[in-house]
Amino acid sequence: MASNSRYASGGSLKGYIVILAALVLIAAAAGGLYVWKTQSLKHSVTTSKAQTLKEIQTVQAPKGSYDVIVAGTDPEGVAAAVSAARNGQKTLLVDGHDRAILGGLMTLGWLNSLDMNYEPDKGVLHKREVLNKGIFSDWYSKIEGDSFDVVTAANAFHELVAAEKNIDVLLKVKAMEPLMQAGGEGQVVTGLKLTLADGSVQSVKAGSVIDATQDADIAALAGVPYTTGREDLGDKKARMAVTLVFRLKNITPDVWKKVQERLEGDGDAGTGANAMSAWGYKDMKDYPPVNKERVAMRGLNIGRQNDNTMLINALQVFGIDGTDPKSKAEAFELAKNELPHIVEYMKKQYPEFAGIELDATAPELYIRETRHIQGEYRLSIVDVLENRDQWDRIAFGEYPVDIQRISPADTGAVVTDPKQYAVPFRSIVPLKVDGLLVVGRAASFDTLPHGSARVIPVGMAAAEAAGAAAKIAADKKLTFRQMAASKEAIAELHASLTKQGMALNEYTLKPEPFMEHKSYEGLKAAVTLGLTTGGYDNNFRLDEKSNQQRMLNMLEGMRKFKPEALPGAPSSAIAKGADAKTLPVTLDTAAYMLALLLKQDATPETAVEVLQSKGWLTKASVDSIGNKQELTNGDTYMLIKDVYQVLRKEK
Repeated sequence: MASNSRYASGGSLKGYIVILAALVLIAAAAGGLYVWKTQSLKHSVTTSKAQTLKEIQTVQAPKGSYDVIVAGTDPEGVAAAVSAARNGQKTLLVDGHDRAILGGLMTLGWLNSLDMNYEPDKGVLHKREVLNKGIFSDWYSKIEGDSFDVVTAANAFHELVAAEKNIDVLLKVKAMEPLMQAGGEGQVVTGLKLTLADGSVQSVKAGSVIDATQDADIAALAGVPYTTGREDLGDKKARMAVTLVFRLKNITPDVWKKVQERLEGDGDAGTGANAMSAWGYKDMKDYPPVNKERVAMRGLNIGRQNDNTMLINALQVFGIDGTDPKSKAEAFELAKNELPHIVEYMKKQYPEFAGIELDATAPELYIRETRHIQGEYRLSIVDVLENRDQWDRIAFGEYPVDIQRISPADTGAVVTDPKQYAVPFRSIVPLKVDGLLVVGRAASFDTLPHGSARVIPVGMAAAEAAGAAAKIAADKKLTFRQMAASKEAIAELHASLTKQGMALNEYTLKPEPFMEHKSYEGLKAAVTLGLTTGGYDNNFRLDEKSNQQRMLNMLEGMRKFKPEALPGAPSSAIAKGADAKTLPVTLDTAAYMLALLLKQDATPETAVEVLQSKGWLTKASVDSIGNKQELTNGDTYMLIKDVYQVLRKEK
């Protein structure tokens, strides 16, 4: 799912704000506060004439059976259906929303800028190629560029689907439910039960089903296990803000020229503009919301349209459950109540916007995070941190791990900026249920790597692989789980995808400098727990001196991972009346804080010995600390790592 957030930085609960503020301090001190920043590499962008929206040809009723059913008409659904059809599979592309066009988030959520993924830099004379080719590139060649007119995009999706005789399209279905039967290794999805627009119910059989809904709706109904929001970080109710994209009119060529002049002339590398995109206006984050508890603005992320309008992705709404219709309706209400004030603020702040008017809001919300399914492999933040390849690679990512805000008090964060990582086929194969693949942002990604892997080009690449895999599994009479364990079948999948124009060559990259640091094992634990960030320059400040406040913040953050095992109060280790940010953290103090958190009977003088004797700290980590009177960030991460490893074994 595209985040469109390299262009800009990122309902909280009582008590959560305290911990959140603490983690913000960690980022500020150890990894740097998240800074609004643009995509550094722009693709060529061209304007074009406004197109007439093409009508989708849908079937009145589906056939009784298909080789493949693809649920969901977002970009991933289109890619999966086209791929299946090109592999000779009779395919039904069906959607359970009240949609009349294809493209979902891009065309109805109006997220009209793409987060592109590029190969590693090979020098100034080498043009960096887009990593996600195949069907994504087919579609991309039909639009204006990495920002586009949504009608152009919708027509491009239509053209891809209409060109395939093996695809039936069925829209405006009222409900979709999986048909299930017992299989050799558990439950198997054998098709979908569809409630059609006229209220009639029809069961449609299929050799396989691809769930391309934004929220893994079919997988959830089928009983696939999943986590919600940041559950894997200990906070099930926390999830990234949703956005309602809005459209402004009276954006004449003269107005656009002034926008370009402002953003290209301010000398800030984090702002800019081209024929279709503008990224900047950072001080919009200072807009004073009327509903300050639920709504906030960030720097403007602007996509120009071909009819003298522009779309704005900047309005964030907090505390929304994207799987709950009532919660989504609340988000629309909150956003629409705020928008008149936002537009007036823009008109007063920026002369070029003096004549703008609010034209419309997107028909659908831009929802960043809901379910994360549990698959045969769960993509981890360490996979991304280390630029790991996978033997069963089906897509490559490169986009920064962008964690958008979860509350107005949050700042958002860029955890790391990878050079290239692979998404494995196993991450679209769900646990416990077969006959089903899950593509898009709800695939088997941990919360943090999801911040990168959720972008549309990666999702379309994985979806294309899913469509091709359906054919191979059928021909070889393999379940998807069996296919995920077969190197022969995956090799055949790679060959098929290569013929379709994808590039899936194995690769090796030299280790990042931080991977060769003595405290790297500690850094991996701290990053996995969401306790530190490296930003766009991957600078985790491992050798920077820590302090007692920073240590305390990390322990409070780690507590969420397993609160029942960490019931103590480490703050009592800090002298009363002292400013903990100014106090260096010694080994004895850090160990005492840990002992208090773990409710171990120890004093500052005995804490190291007690924790080592009980297995909470290792001798290797203690011995790795050079200056035991002034611990660095890396030193503290090593101590955190020891405790985390014990907790993981006990979980």
